Amino acid sequence: MEIRTLRYFLAVAREENMSRAAEILHVTQPTLSKQLKSLENELGKKLFTRHSFSIKLTDEGILLRNRAEDLIRMADKIEQEFITLDDISGGELYLGLAESYQLRYLARSIKDFKQNYPNLHYHITSGDTEQLSEKLDKGLLDFIVLVELPDSKKLEFLEFPQKDTWGLVIPSNDPLAKKKAIRLDDLKDLPLFCSEQAWNGDIKNWAGSRFSELNLEGTFRLSYNGSIFAREGLGYLLTYEHLVDTSKDSGLIFRPLSPLLENKIYIAWNKYQAFTPIAERFLSYIKLSFHK
Repeated sequence: MEIRTLRYFLAVAREENMSRAAEILHVTQPTLSKQLKSLENELGKKLFTRHSFSIKLTDEGILLRNRAEDLIRMADKIEQEFITLDDISGGELYLGLAESYQLRYLARSIKDFKQNYPNLHYHITSGDTEQLSEKLDKGLLDFIVLVELPDSKKLEFLEFPQKDTWGLVIPSNDPLAKKKAIRLDDLKDLPLFCSEQAWNGDIKNWAGSRFSELNLEGTFRLSYNGSIFAREGLGYLLTYEHLVDTSKDSGLIFRPLSPLLENKIYIAWNKYQAFTPIAERFLSYIKLSFHK
């Protein structure tokens, strides 16, 4: 199975049209069709169902698409790493980030680092712990930022300088906005928005035996999206302070939870990872900058 053939397959899967995919790939339609037929024969599975004006993936095709996307990203990453091995002024850096206001420390470090390595190019992926850890394991990422203590058996890590504070994002005209802090009794029976990871982790631990009294209205991976629903009066968003706009004209306010709930966050990497030169230099730099 060749990388080129997988690129052809992904183009057809994305466009759902043989002619458009062939045009994008700069190959003839018969050539593309022959390559895909050869791939189906190699795998012994039908990957597409062909209709009059479109092509749809079979279940086997969907499975291959998911695997092929990771393989292509890995191939591209390897290619870029070797291209930049001798570039002492830069290279490619791949980071997976959870949501946190403390990412400003990472952003500042990258900004300062680029003064010495102006040809640095960085690629950012967002996600929860499970998503980011999987990509790190596959070698698609160099570093990940996590909002929970990393597994010290597999990972090395640095702690960010501060902590993130949990609280409730509330429409500014809501009676709860008058409170200085939000207790569990205030949350009872409210329609709440939260990330699924935090709901089953931090919030569950904070609520303890009264967790069942809380009502999860919906889950959001991005706090900004949750804040839009909160602004429209559909519910109340449990999130970190500073992640959404709660300025005077935003229509929203933030109130911390009581008792106080805080999280440390970490930047982590695989213990036995073979870093590129630029990733090695960046690691040395953040070890110093995070503890200034």
